[in-house]
Amino acid sequence: MSTIIQWQSFRLTEADRAKIKDQQPLCLWMTGLSGAGKSTLANALEEKLNVLGKHTYILDGDNLRHGLNQDLGFSVEARKENVRRVAEVARLMVDAGLIVIVGLISPHKAERDHARSLFAKNQFKEIYLSTSIQECEKRDVKGLYQKARAGELKDFTGIDSPYEAPEAPEMELNTEHLTVTQGVEVILKAIL
Repeated sequence: MSTIIQWQSFRLTEADRAKIKDQQPLCLWMTGLSGAGKSTLANALEEKLNVLGKHTYILDGDNLRHGLNQDLGFSVEARKENVRRVAEVARLMVDAGLIVIVGLISPHKAERDHARSLFAKNQFKEIYLSTSIQECEKRDVKGLYQKARAGELKDFTGIDSPYEAPEAPEMELNTEHLTVTQGVEVILKAIL
């Protein structure tokens, strides 16, 4: 990093911003294969948190590739950069006092560990959606697994690009066996 760039400190802190929201800022990092239910669960969780008066925001992997990360492909290096950018944005949002729900395949342990390192202790909750690849393929409304298996889509996680399952996530949810409502309740019980 350049020596001419210095961190600018401000008087208001993360604690000040969280206090007026009456909540504990968090990053809820949902990881799992495409089709595991990250976006569906994130949406339902955010709706429930909103009803409870919590200030939230979802950082969805697909949505971010339409803007912030539209310049990135799907190579290993591009995926690393995708996760790095999302983690940095999530960190800023937590600093603003929000509960941030990240829905991102984030296939590599090293990148998820880096994301965790940006947050204070107990501010980052890794939520692993451990849904089987067979179930994810059944849910594949976009036809991505079919294209990957036919060789039309390269570097697809779970097919020709690896997914490193979390070893010790704060929560593991198998959406084959839990309804969306049950998944939301498990998360809420853990964070509120």
